[in-house]
Amino acid sequence: MERKPETICVQGGYEPKNGEPRILPIFQSTTYKYDSGEHLGKLFDLAVDGHMYSRISNPTLACVEKKIAELEGGVGAMLASSGQSATLLAVLNICSAGDNFVCSYSIYGGTVNLFAATLRRFGIECRMFRLDASDAEVEALIDERTRFLFGETIANPALTVFDIERYAALAHRHGLPLFVDNTFATPINCRPFDYGADIVTHSTTKYMDGHACVVGGCVVDSGRFDWTNGHFPELTEPDETYHGVRYVAQFGSAAFITKARVQLMRDLGAIMSPNSAFLLNLGLETLALRVERHCRNAEKVAAFLHDDPRVSWVNYPGLPDSPMHALAEKYLPKGSCGVISFGVKGGRDAAMRFMNALRLAAIVVHVADARTSVLHPASTTHRQLNDEQLAAGGITPDLIRMSVGIENVDDILADIDQALR
Repeated sequence: MERKPETICVQGGYEPKNGEPRILPIFQSTTYKYDSGEHLGKLFDLAVDGHMYSRISNPTLACVEKKIAELEGGVGAMLASSGQSATLLAVLNICSAGDNFVCSYSIYGGTVNLFAATLRRFGIECRMFRLDASDAEVEALIDERTRFLFGETIANPALTVFDIERYAALAHRHGLPLFVDNTFATPINCRPFDYGADIVTHSTTKYMDGHACVVGGCVVDSGRFDWTNGHFPELTEPDETYHGVRYVAQFGSAAFITKARVQLMRDLGAIMSPNSAFLLNLGLETLALRVERHCRNAEKVAAFLHDDPRVSWVNYPGLPDSPMHALAEKYLPKGSCGVISFGVKGGRDAAMRFMNALRLAAIVVHVADARTSVLHPASTTHRQLNDEQLAAGGITPDLIRMSVGIENVDDILADIDQALR
């Protein structure tokens, strides 16, 4: 029986047997005991399921991964030490030196830096397009070495909404998968696999944790993409580091996520700790409740800012006059997220004065947890981008990113009002 998201949040992933702990245990162990050397050998041949070493997998992590995969509707998931490491592992799983991929400009600034600068040192090229580009303009970026397309469901902090169905169809016409970062929407408000996406990534540091306790990331595999179309030999040809295993032949629909774990996580070791996974699971248990409250609060804050003459502009997909409203209605009918971008009259200097005057909302380098917070992206998280990249990503010098928390919305509005005064 397919369960609803609220039930999965609370009871997914871990199913205790008779007399076992009701709460997911923390398996704080680097290693595991086996009854025979033969069985351990089978584990290293990937012939049987089980845990070899906690750099690759761990029972606590496995339960949380199962929960996230069920929430997203995928065949498997892999936790990582951060959202950035999850994105990197997803890319490297099918990209080598000389390859390229195509990506929307409207993504998180740290990801832009990873894609445009760091991956370039690996010999992997990121080719970026604006969301107002035509299909023909995007397809002109694709060649025989292109490996995938990438976008964010809701971009951080531009809050543009990615047209998942459009870009999934475009990618699939060329035999390529679509990767989607679903951090801001979460699977509570949008499941990209339902619209044709193939791989989903998350910074679990944000709404999934929800308490600013634990940095983490996740890669989720839909299990629906045909890796045997001739473009992906790393998944169909023998892997000599595992005695010639062919991932698609042996693991079928879970080929991508299996390779990411047993090859890349094995070699790069960007694993989440068991204690962090335990804390993440506590956050996931209330995810559906919190996301609903974040959205309802943000909708009221966005409406207040929209009607306030001291505010020059507001960007929130839930506003009826937002250019993103139609896409938000399609992909995010239950609400978008708790994050709002806006500018106050007076430009950059006024934005800084406004933030300094806030009392309830804190200036922090974070977003999407229970507490209301603000940031000036152009001088912080996106500081490394040049003017052209900032403009392409929809980040203006006066942009304030407000992450609306789950406090009483009247208190949030009062704080904004006094800061504007």
